[in-house]
Amino acid sequence: MADDVADGLRNMKLTSDDEEVIPISDEGRLEALESCSLSLIGKFLTCKPFNKRASKNTLRRAWGLENSLQIIEVGQNLFQFKFQLEFDMVRILQDGPWSFDN
Repeated sequence: MADDVADGLRNMKLTSDDEEVIPISDEGRLEALESCSLSLIGKFLTCKPFNKRASKNTLRRAWGLENSLQIIEVGQNLFQFKFQLEFDMVRILQDGPWSFDN
């Protein structure tokens, strides 16, 4: 399957007709980057349905960050964890990986 994807990508060709310029202004970009600088992205590796609210609360308690961690769902079972302190983010990253019912 991976070979099929790689072959498909190798066969893709862009022409000048496909070109499109997308202007990106500096306005707001710095704030957006700064708002993600203390973030980690994590995924719940499960096929079974789960209670997202309970999972978020459990992680907050397990990490000792009940009031200082923002968790945002950004995809299917994919979450952004926004920390207030770099120390907390590094601690969580170094103490991982994290698992439940294991």
